Amino acid sequence: MHTVAVLALDQVIPFDLSTPIEVFARTRLPDGRPGYQVRVCAEQPDIDAGAFSLRAPWGLDGLEGADTIIVPGTADPAAPLTPAVRDALRAAAKGGTRIASICSGAFPLAATGLLDGLRATTHWIAAGLLAAAHPDIEVDPDVLYVDNGQILTSAGAAAGLDLCLHMIRSDYGSAVAADAARLSVVPLEREGGQAQFIVHDHIPTPRGSALEPLLAWLQDNLSRDLTLADIAAQAGVSTRTLIRRFREQTGVTPLQWLHRARIRQAQHLLETTRHSVERIGAQVGFGSPTAFRDRFRRTTGVSPQTYRRSFS
Repeated sequence: MHTVAVLALDQVIPFDLSTPIEVFARTRLPDGRPGYQVRVCAEQPDIDAGAFSLRAPWGLDGLEGADTIIVPGTADPAAPLTPAVRDALRAAAKGGTRIASICSGAFPLAATGLLDGLRATTHWIAAGLLAAAHPDIEVDPDVLYVDNGQILTSAGAAAGLDLCLHMIRSDYGSAVAADAARLSVVPLEREGGQAQFIVHDHIPTPRGSALEPLLAWLQDNLSRDLTLADIAAQAGVSTRTLIRRFREQTGVTPLQWLHRARIRQAQHLLETTRHSVERIGAQVGFGSPTAFRDRFRRTTGVSPQTYRRSFS
C-alpha cells in the first residue's frame, strides 16, 4: 500500500492539511482495498492550526519510509524552517520520496533547496514573494500545479485537490482517480489554470507620473477601436516615445496595458451582468467576438462562458 505522510507545520492552514488526508484516505482500488495509508506527522505533537490546535500521531520519523510527503501551506509563509524539518525533507528526497506542496507549502519546500532550478507554483497572491525570496526557482503563478516528477507544487486552496487527484492518477490510473474525484464532487480535470482566478484590480498606473492622465483616458475609452497612433496622438508624443515611456513606467507596451484593462473590465461585466459575450466583447473594444474570445482565453486560460459559469 502507498503511504502518504502529511507534514503539519506550525500555523498550518486547516484546509490545506485536510485536503490530502480526505482525498487519499478515501481512495479505493477496483477491488475495494484502500489505495493509501495516511500519516499526519509533525515535529512537535501539538500544532497551532489557527482557530484550533491539533495533535499529530506521528513525529518526523513518520516521514521515513513514506512513498509521498505532502507539505500543506502555513499562515506565515516567511516563517523559518527548523533544521530538523529541513533535514528530514532533504533526506526523504535523497531517498527518492515524492514530495508535494499545497499553496504556501511551497515556501518551506523552497527553504530546503529542493525547488532550486525547478519550475514551481504557489497561491497567486504569494507568487511574487516566492520568486523574490528564491530567485533560483522559476515561479509560474498561472497554473494549478506543477509536476517535476519527484517534486510537485500546487496553487492555493482547491488546487491542492487537483494535485492530489493528479497523483492518484499517476499511481493507479484514471479510473481510480475519477472515482476519487466523484467522491469529492469535483471534476478530475478543471479547465484552465490559476490565471482565471487572479484579480488584476490595479492595472499598472503610476500615481503622479506623466502617464497618469493618459491612463485615465484609456480606462474611460476602452470601448473605442484605439490604435497605437491614436494613443500617441492623445499623449502628444510620437509612437516611439510613447512605447519607451510606457515600458519605463508600467513595464508593458501601450497595447499590452490596453488589452489587460479590457480583459479586466470584461471579467467584471461577466461577473455582474447577463450581457451576451458578443455584447461584452464590443463594450470593451474588441472588433469581433472571435478576437475577444481568443484574447480572453489567452489571458485567463478559459473561455468567457466558462469564466461566467465559475464566477457569476
